[in-house]
Amino acid sequence: MQEEFFEILKQRWFRLLGLFLIVAILSVALKLADTVVGQWMAPALGVSTEHVFFDHLMVGLILGAAVVLNALVIEKLPFSGQLLVIWLELLILILAFFDSFGLSYPFIWKRLPFLITQGAFTTIYVSIIAISLACVLAMAGALARLSRNGPAYGLATFYISFFRGTPLLLQVYLIYLGLPQLGYDVAAVPAGIAALSLCYGAYMAEIFRAGIQNIPDGQTEAGLALGLRSGIIMRKIILPQAMRIIIPPTGNQFIAMLKDSSLISVIGVWDLMFLARTQGRSEFKHLEMLITAAIIYWIISIIFELVQSRIEKFYGRSQVR
Repeated sequence: MQEEFFEILKQRWFRLLGLFLIVAILSVALKLADTVVGQWMAPALGVSTEHVFFDHLMVGLILGAAVVLNALVIEKLPFSGQLLVIWLELLILILAFFDSFGLSYPFIWKRLPFLITQGAFTTIYVSIIAISLACVLAMAGALARLSRNGPAYGLATFYISFFRGTPLLLQVYLIYLGLPQLGYDVAAVPAGIAALSLCYGAYMAEIFRAGIQNIPDGQTEAGLALGLRSGIIMRKIILPQAMRIIIPPTGNQFIAMLKDSSLISVIGVWDLMFLARTQGRSEFKHLEMLITAAIIYWIISIIFELVQSRIEKFYGRSQVR
């Protein structure tokens, strides 16, 4: 009996039926007939705007059938076609969701150039400088964590523990408001870069350490057998191999930093988030600017994801050679 039940679960028609029922039930439970979906479908279905259970059920059944039909069509496409269709459909759904807010598109187009030239540019260059400094701190912290020098090990572990154990927003405030108490006046942009560098350097130090430790000890022993010094072994043998492990998570950290850089807007840095909050304030069009900023962040992240994949492929080919 149990084997027959599992055989039924493997049947294609059963999976499609389950998908149909899930979509229909969720549509009724979420009352999608009361949303924009129902407003679009009401004229075609000939139902009233005051939806009753029958209207919710009808919308759910039609959505379920549409999802099943869509799944059948996608199954016939090659992998690249499936990927393209899924992306296009989800993009249309997101844009339709944004459109349901009744956005003022002329206002968005009027403010968009300033958001890109000032806000996005500031976000990108702050993140690039911060990730470069974070890599230096991460390498120093990783080497200190791997050393047998007591003071170096103690400094590295304290640094990593503190900056991984406290919120980035708090670190931004401590640097921007705390350093002037010591007599060092720091502008908003350098303070934001310093906070991002220190925070991400602490996280990336563990990535660098794990990458270095992943190289077999035999590589170091072979270098010592050739009479090489430990510094040369690290630079010429260990690090080039470790970079294959370090680069992918470092790229992920940079993309995360792009979004976390929005926290430096609290100290007055004119980044993308700061301008998105302030530009819509005068005409009470906050959603327009926030949604626009979200799309710009997303596009920037996609661009850097593509760059990261190119770097990984190039570095992989160079290592093979």
